[in-house]
Amino acid sequence: MDPITKETNGMKSIVQETSSPLQTEEQFLASYRIEQYDRPSVATDVTVFSMFAKESDCHRKDSEPELSILLVKRGEHPFFNQWALPGGFLRADETVEACAIRETKEETNLSPVAMLPVGVFSEPNRDPRGRIISHAFAAIISEKEVKISGGSDTKDAKWFSVSFEESSDGCYTLTLSQEEATLTAELKESQNTFGKKTFEIITNNGLAFDHAKIIATALTELRKKADNSDLAFDFLPETFTLAALQKVQETLLGISLLTANFRRKVTPLLEETEEYTEGAGHRPARLFRRKQ
Repeated sequence: MDPITKETNGMKSIVQETSSPLQTEEQFLASYRIEQYDRPSVATDVTVFSMFAKESDCHRKDSEPELSILLVKRGEHPFFNQWALPGGFLRADETVEACAIRETKEETNLSPVAMLPVGVFSEPNRDPRGRIISHAFAAIISEKEVKISGGSDTKDAKWFSVSFEESSDGCYTLTLSQEEATLTAELKESQNTFGKKTFEIITNNGLAFDHAKIIATALTELRKKADNSDLAFDFLPETFTLAALQKVQETLLGISLLTANFRRKVTPLLEETEEYTEGAGHRPARLFRRKQ
């Protein structure tokens, strides 16, 4: 459309004339054909984390927490008999968050305490079945709630201990292990924009789809969120010792913390109980709970 010239108080200006739509919104929607456009499937994948006590060699020391992730063995193609994250396809009447919770419950019979968005994974060839976009989440299950039972579409569900180490050349080694299997993947950081790392899989042994990449991203986000101490509470029972809270925090961050500094930081978040530990090989310790 050609521009028109308007004069106001002796000043000339050129404005672009606009016209109103030729049809109403109702008419537009009635004639709109969504099938003319590509419609990829939408799915969710959930990295379910918990911590289990790893027994200490010394009876006077508390057991050490070990970060673990829940995987299911696929009972159908593609990636038949390989280990994967719990997840599935979005239904027409639910949000991606509701889908993630439902799929976790259906496949493992676990109800997450917390859900943390990890990212959207939309590489065109990430799934051999076709164009499938995954919304990934991280879920936390406290140690008291970790009993699992596989769903109808999985052959098995098991907890794997997690190791995620960065090498001097900037690559990462992901190792997931339990009694029957050890899964490994080599990844490298492919991008770091807006404070978020993304990964590229170099080698992959035993993990389905691009789930090694999702797990690496979830672990990175978990470590980043853990720095404010609040996330550690979701891994613990209702009451806990200060030492147990510190060990969970150290496990998430992968570093040792100065006890005095840690306790000064978390004290405003806690309230004392009148309870103490029992049956330990050392002096009973007071139990605390998260301040509501």
